[in-house]
Amino acid sequence: MKYVFGPLSSKRLGQSLGVDLFPTKSCTWNCLYCQLGKTRRFVTERQEFFPREEILFEIREALTVNKGLDWITFVGSGETTLYRGLGWLITEVKKLTSIPVAVITNGSLLYLPEVRKELLQADAVLPSLNAGTEALHVQICRPAEGLTFKQHVEGLVAFRNEYKKQLWIEVMLLGGMNDSDEALRDLAAVLKKINPDMVHIVLPTRPAPDQEIHLPSEGRIERAIAILSEVTTVVHPLKGNMDLRSAPDLLEAVTAIVSRHPVQQRELQKAMVDRFPGDDNKASEIMQEMLATGRFKLVEHNGEPYWVMVQGNTAIPEQGGLSRELPPLKK
Repeated sequence: MKYVFGPLSSKRLGQSLGVDLFPTKSCTWNCLYCQLGKTRRFVTERQEFFPREEILFEIREALTVNKGLDWITFVGSGETTLYRGLGWLITEVKKLTSIPVAVITNGSLLYLPEVRKELLQADAVLPSLNAGTEALHVQICRPAEGLTFKQHVEGLVAFRNEYKKQLWIEVMLLGGMNDSDEALRDLAAVLKKINPDMVHIVLPTRPAPDQEIHLPSEGRIERAIAILSEVTTVVHPLKGNMDLRSAPDLLEAVTAIVSRHPVQQRELQKAMVDRFPGDDNKASEIMQEMLATGRFKLVEHNGEPYWVMVQGNTAIPEQGGLSRELPPLKK
């Protein structure tokens, strides 16, 4: 599928079907840690990048195939709230299913009343806050000109005042950058103003193509939890698992996921073994055939191999495309 991918599993959202509204990469920030690489050209004006009806059609189709979903999550290759029509899509999805809707966003456009109004329909909103000061915010997030830290925080506070459902702030914890006691206490002071329902600490476990970044130590993670817990509930950064058991086309499913973020090889291997229980050779064989297509390559990050897209092969295939090169798969 072109816009829908997954489902993926996480501690935060369980089995989540992803919906990507953007061409890579359409963003208001140029974060140091971004797994999509550098923002070559900032996008700050909202627009309908792809026809909303096409996106809704794919969501409807995916819902007929994927059962046991916990969330439908708007997230992907850019800043989610840049999509003009996000509110319409949330409304239409909620007409199709009782599965709750989440929106993952950097929160940079929450200063706009129209954006806040559209997100009121979501069951959970997960904006980012990676720093408690202007200087550190600029260093980490590198926002487009005109998007200030003050504006960002004021947007989050205004949204909290209007939004009565689940507001979960994501904090990307970077080793040697925002994990000191001073930085964490600055962050806690801002979080106190926002009053989120929870804070989710996330880690830079995937390679960032244009920047060397570092994982915080376990000690600094525990210290972050201790300091931020003085303000609100904090969720420890534990990963979930990829789930390919219901994917009708394995190559399409893996391509859709890897094109949006690098995937740890052992995570993919586990998902394949779960797809073919008792047949590890089959799982390895399919992975080798996928690599042989030339669409993916392996890179190392923090001592772990990851699958990434080969440059020039970032387009998401139409349904049934490359899968013709693979033998028929049976559960």
